[in-house]
Amino acid sequence: MQTHARGYTVFIVEDDQSVRDSLGLLLGLRGYPVALFADAESFLEAYLSAWTGCLLVDIRMPGMDGLKLQRRLLEVGCKMPAIVMTGHGNVESAREAFRAHAVDFLEKPIDHSKLMSAIEEAFSRQAVAKNTEDQNTESVLLLAKLTHREREVMELVVIGRHNKEIAEALGISARTVEVHKARMMAKLGVEGIPDLVRLSLARHDNKHE
Repeated sequence: MQTHARGYTVFIVEDDQSVRDSLGLLLGLRGYPVALFADAESFLEAYLSAWTGCLLVDIRMPGMDGLKLQRRLLEVGCKMPAIVMTGHGNVESAREAFRAHAVDFLEKPIDHSKLMSAIEEAFSRQAVAKNTEDQNTESVLLLAKLTHREREVMELVVIGRHNKEIAEALGISARTVEVHKARMMAKLGVEGIPDLVRLSLARHDNKHE
């Protein structure tokens, strides 16, 4: 499945103009939206958190190199995957790139088939991350509909407490627990405990972001 139809962009950061232009032409002819940058600093200056797609980054550039750019983007919360290019590949550079969540480490001259595969893999990762983020946002909005008591009941349900135990913990009757649980599940649109656990995890994940 080709994912560039989703509107994702390939952001090329490469100081060699001939390489930058040839990659931009190649990807443009294949239907990929591209944006070209001559160095890491100009990319960072222009960067917007709303951008989606992937980075195609040269390791060795004047000023900030590609690996430092990767680390800087992680620090500011950029979730776009990166594909690292190098004309002077070595094992340590590759390790460092992958530690910074690179999708692939390509040596120049770039093999076009490997590049296309890496870009599609990067876009697929971006799509999965976006879908997860959307689901988490929806979960938080649903949880906001619960009353304080319904949230208390939910928290005890997802850690495996039975109605009688919940009733004792909250100082209410088991019948009242049933009422709160039914209302809570109806508001959340869930039918079982696994869905409740997923929603609860989404809530805690967003708290720690």
